[in-house]
Amino acid sequence: MNVLEHLKQVKIIELSISGLDISITNGMITGYLAVFLIILFFFIVSKRAKLVPNLPQTIAEFLIQFIQTEMLAPLGEEARIWLPFIVSLFSYILICNLLGIIPGLLPPTSNINFTATLAIIVFLIVQIAGIKKQGFIGYMKSLVPPGVPVFLAPFLFPIEIIGQLARPFSLSVRLFANMFAGHAIILTLISLIFVFKSFLVIPFPVIGNVAILAFEIFVSFIQAFIFTFLSASYIIGAVQAEH
Repeated sequence: MNVLEHLKQVKIIELSISGLDISITNGMITGYLAVFLIILFFFIVSKRAKLVPNLPQTIAEFLIQFIQTEMLAPLGEEARIWLPFIVSLFSYILICNLLGIIPGLLPPTSNINFTATLAIIVFLIVQIAGIKKQGFIGYMKSLVPPGVPVFLAPFLFPIEIIGQLARPFSLSVRLFANMFAGHAIILTLISLIFVFKSFLVIPFPVIGNVAILAFEIFVSFIQAFIFTFLSASYIIGAVQAEH
């Protein structure tokens, strides 16, 4: 029995355009559900905002304030420009992670293609933001640390380019590996019941899964924070001329 089969992307609706496979998978459905829940949450909070906030409004305000002060503070007034994107990115990754804990729902963050797509989007936004803020020549110059001797610049510039390209790789692999590993452990513990074919071993996988699930919730928050925090730091580094 291959327990990891449950982490495979399964086509729910097969679609193809000019030979391009755009089928809807179980992981995509979880992603769509996450988008719907996030939009619904912020819509309800905005429509029912009160001077004395209720629990949903408190959560929303805390999230926005935390990201603005802890992640985007170096941007000053310009932080409000990037706040919607960073809040959306954090919320989306977090909800996708948490939905994946529910039996029957496959977390899209356990798929390297999904996390790589998110990382590439962040990478492109960083480059576009840097070029828009500093100009193409200015942004290229900022890739070399200030004060470096001119003769070393041709050597440091390619290294910095490689570092820029490595960022989306590290972002995607970190998020994918942590979410995939957690769910793989849970499925492995459950499979022990079938391997030993005895109800006597049930308490051990159950206790183990409870502990792993609690840890998975913690990891879901941490990984969403790390991905978002690094994305915000890349944006800050790109738009600030002092970089």
